[in-house]
Amino acid sequence: MRPYIHGRRNLIHIIDVRETIRGLLRARKYLKQVASSGVLVLFVGTKRQGAEAVAREAARCGMPYVSDRWLGGTLTNFRTIRNRLTRLEELDALIPSEAFGGYSKKMQSSLRREHRKMLRNLGGIRTLSRLPECLVVFDPKKEKNAVNEARKMGITTVALIDTDCDPDVIDLPIPGNDDSIRSIELVAARLADAILEGKAQTAAESQAKAEGSEGGVPAGEEGKAAKSAPKARANVKRAVPKPPKT
Repeated sequence: MRPYIHGRRNLIHIIDVRETIRGLLRARKYLKQVASSGVLVLFVGTKRQGAEAVAREAARCGMPYVSDRWLGGTLTNFRTIRNRLTRLEELDALIPSEAFGGYSKKMQSSLRREHRKMLRNLGGIRTLSRLPECLVVFDPKKEKNAVNEARKMGITTVALIDTDCDPDVIDLPIPGNDDSIRSIELVAARLADAILEGKAQTAAESQAKAEGSEGGVPAGEEGKAAKSAPKARANVKRAVPKPPKT
């Protein structure tokens, strides 16, 4: 963390704000590119002071999140997590139905308790239909299990790191105070805005292409379009951008 520290006063390290801004701009640029390619970004922040802000901002930009407790194997054992999410969907459909009344009171209580527990632990990742491309972490020291799983799976990590964290395990570190509610809210909001900008850019490009196809090709341009048609490459997947070097 030495390159990110401005100085020390009364045994308290002071983070260089310029490094914070640089890290935030790099992270915003990367998340905007990632969101424009249509991949998933998983927000992870289980600290009591930041869990609400992380959940709120992730929901605002339409991305999955973990704000209560990181379940071991969420990334490395993703198939099991998907099976549990299927069970959660079954309980969601069963409890409000008339068939639920046919169970005994003890069984109903057990099913409700199971549903509450699963909703608390898995409610934020219900839309996680595939592995995410990026992990946004708040305090990687506390979320070390999530960071370790992301590194094993080759998933890019963006993290708000304090002076007690190791920036070498993070691809895009954002030096800052990860214990302050306002700091977490500010960074989470800026990163969520970048994701929304990337989605809006993709929507605008799709709309422009749709309008162009509806308008048709002008008469004088038919020959040019026919000549250039063989050069088009169909079914080419958009490459996910790599994080910039820090």
